Amino acid sequence: MNIFDEYINKITSLIVKNKDFLELNDLNDFKGITVETPPSEYNFDLSCNAGLVLGKINNINPKVLAKKIKITILKDLNDFEQIEVAGAGFLNLKLTSKVLVSNINAILKNRQTFGKKKSNNTFNIEFVSANPTGPMHVGHCRGAIFGDVLSNLLEFNGNKIVKEYYINDYGNQIKNFVKSVFLRIREIKYSEKFILQKDLYPGDYIIEIGRKIINSNKNEKFENLEKCFELIKKDSLKISMELIKSDLKVLGIEHNNFFSESKLVNGKLVDKAVENLKKKNYIFEGYLDPPKGNLDKNWKKTKRLIFKSTLFNDDMDRALQKNDGSWTYFANDVGYHMDKINRKYEYLINILGADHTGYIKRITAAVNALSENKVKLDCKVCQLVKLYKNNKPFKMSKRAGEFISAKDLLNEVNKDSIRFMMLNRSNDVELDFDFDKVLEKSKENPVFYVQYSFARINSLYKAIKKNLNDEIILDEKKFLLNKDEMRILKKIFEWPKIVSIASLKYEPHRIPFYLYELATLFHAYWSKGNDNPDFKFVENGKMKKLETLAIINLVSVVVQRGMAILGVSLPNKM
Repeated sequence: MNIFDEYINKITSLIVKNKDFLELNDLNDFKGITVETPPSEYNFDLSCNAGLVLGKINNINPKVLAKKIKITILKDLNDFEQIEVAGAGFLNLKLTSKVLVSNINAILKNRQTFGKKKSNNTFNIEFVSANPTGPMHVGHCRGAIFGDVLSNLLEFNGNKIVKEYYINDYGNQIKNFVKSVFLRIREIKYSEKFILQKDLYPGDYIIEIGRKIINSNKNEKFENLEKCFELIKKDSLKISMELIKSDLKVLGIEHNNFFSESKLVNGKLVDKAVENLKKKNYIFEGYLDPPKGNLDKNWKKTKRLIFKSTLFNDDMDRALQKNDGSWTYFANDVGYHMDKINRKYEYLINILGADHTGYIKRITAAVNALSENKVKLDCKVCQLVKLYKNNKPFKMSKRAGEFISAKDLLNEVNKDSIRFMMLNRSNDVELDFDFDKVLEKSKENPVFYVQYSFARINSLYKAIKKNLNDEIILDEKKFLLNKDEMRILKKIFEWPKIVSIASLKYEPHRIPFYLYELATLFHAYWSKGNDNPDFKFVENGKMKKLETLAIINLVSVVVQRGMAILGVSLPNKM
């Protein structure tokens, strides 16, 4: 149930029916016509811009047209007790008690599905994909939570979701990782001093990995890196991925699929992808100029295979081979995305870190080339997270080495606060994570404020000895809402629209924003009873008004649905 979509359809149908009376020649598929919640200063429930939009298209005074549309609505539709023409051609609409009651009863009856929009698309959402060379850091937390909540959001609407983790277990970083573990093993087993060299990994976690490998391979002497390379690689990657999976689980995140880069390379999937592009004439052999600002002394102007990514709106064509003829990181990614396409997903979403912005055009070009523009790839970039405490940048222990680990963060703040606050800004802007704020029990802490609204609702139900799922049926003849209740109800009506927009635009941050606004309205109404007994909801263990109970129950319905999408718990008392 989306009341805004419902009345767009009803109003546009009436406009088509009365096209001649309205003197409209061009309806332009009703593009731009919206039904919204009007500003709070207007005592109306809905606002429609049909007069403004169609007036401009048809060269008719928008205000004059809006007045004529008002006539058609009043003639054919009994849903409104008052209609006002406002501004430059807006229609402000006040719903009848009958319509309001009908909608409230419908939401309460279908509380589990309220806000859902029927869909049945298949999505592959790739997120985190941190190198398996150490624990997750704080930056990974933001991308992990964003990807998980986006998955929940799309799944809420009936889509089929696969949450995927790409394991970068191939290349030089793995060689350096294994060497780091080997040297730590030598340090532990033979007291050889570990000297940090360029490209080696610091951090206590490397020592912990080394100890675990020694304990599980008691007969291994670890005398020569070359001889024990594969053993250390296998064990260290396994241990590292277990650490990452453990951190993710504490954050409430579990992936459906883990895809190995080694499997990609060893399975010749890159070769197959390149062959696919060759057949389509999207690859040529040639030379590329060095990247701007390139400082690599080893770079050579070498003939190599090049992908014609400029055919698909990239800024330049992209090399698929390095100087030595081996595949580039980009080529491996091309192979990986061909595998995704072959798995028959309709939509691909990649959640990337802030340092991958420049990579988006080339991989989007590759997906378009491989799928002949049939599969859509969207890349969402999560910007940096800055930590603050006492109004100052906060540096936690760096047991991980050069970064602050997710575990460090989880030791300071609970999972619920992290998940909610990591989504409290749009993903494409930097996020300030304030430890003081997330530990406060006040309005300044959004997650607490939303959770507290649910706790208060439970306390009310306990006081009147009822359950949240008890049936409430309103009678339109006795229906009356005060201004506070009407304000909350209008916000409730917005929920399906918020879910729809958040899903379509892949913007899950809209959910916590909305929940905080709803909680603010609820708490403001609740607090009135502290100052004025007339506004108390309960008298002698019973609700004064059934309508008030219905509105409060609606708040609980939406808060439960919204926090479930966010993966945040709702305590019954706080």
